[in-house]
Amino acid sequence: MLDLTVIILTYNEELHIRRCLENVCPIAKEVYVIDCFSTDQTQEICAEFKNVRVVEHEWPGNQATQFNWAMDHLEINTDWILRLDADEYLLPELAEEITQKVPTLPQDVTGIELKRRHIFMGKWVKRGIYPVVLMRMFRKGEARYDERLMDEHLSLRNGRSITLHNDFCDHSLISISDYCRKHIVYAQREACEVLNELYQLKDAPQEATHLGHQASAKHKTKSGYNKLPLFLRSFAYFLYRYILRGGFLDGKEGFLFAFIQGWWYRTLVDANILACKKACGNDKERIKEYIKKEWGIEVN
Repeated sequence: MLDLTVIILTYNEELHIRRCLENVCPIAKEVYVIDCFSTDQTQEICAEFKNVRVVEHEWPGNQATQFNWAMDHLEINTDWILRLDADEYLLPELAEEITQKVPTLPQDVTGIELKRRHIFMGKWVKRGIYPVVLMRMFRKGEARYDERLMDEHLSLRNGRSITLHNDFCDHSLISISDYCRKHIVYAQREACEVLNELYQLKDAPQEATHLGHQASAKHKTKSGYNKLPLFLRSFAYFLYRYILRGGFLDGKEGFLFAFIQGWWYRTLVDANILACKKACGNDKERIKEYIKKEWGIEVN
């Protein structure tokens, strides 16, 4: 068993949480589930596992803030921390790689980036955006999430990161209708982030010491993407993922994945931005009020 604590953020995750816990409990000393007062069987399922502790905490509005709260308030006694979502799990090859490599890492390695594969409608979508490389493991006290509503990433305070060879999976079991409904909310958060970049609605965040390699490049790419014309950019992004990155080779599932995430979702983001601009012009205070009233997001 590794000197490892796993942290999972949950709200009504009875569909996924057992699979996730059965996956990580054998390799971790302790697992914390930070639950937002679930009304389903999430907490009851967690109680079946001896090394799982459930801590209730009200949802603060985004995952970055919730995770950082956990870092500040949990009693963590292990050297390493792994963050997973309830609908994610480690492939056996990755679990073995972590078990073998992590205890031998030099002290200057403070972060570990993992490759995420998406399982969509039961199929691994191998093209389009794979692999998504994310910082998900770090030494205690050496990382925090940058405070963003969407596309948040862990940043290291000190040291350097390495990337492991094997994958973990993002494998949601919710219906396609629920999947789309979630992306409607995500589009509002993403629109808020874009508007913040355009109008500096919030105080500038403290610069991250070290993001993961792909995350750093992605932030720069997004800044360029946000300067492109509304709606044209979402269509161009779909073509990039579906044609240039070979998404069309993944069949019907590949088309839906690229369409929903790469065109429909990005078009929703732009539609929200357009609606906000039409209602508020370039008035920062009116934009903040609009975001709070229409999307339920507090911009401070």
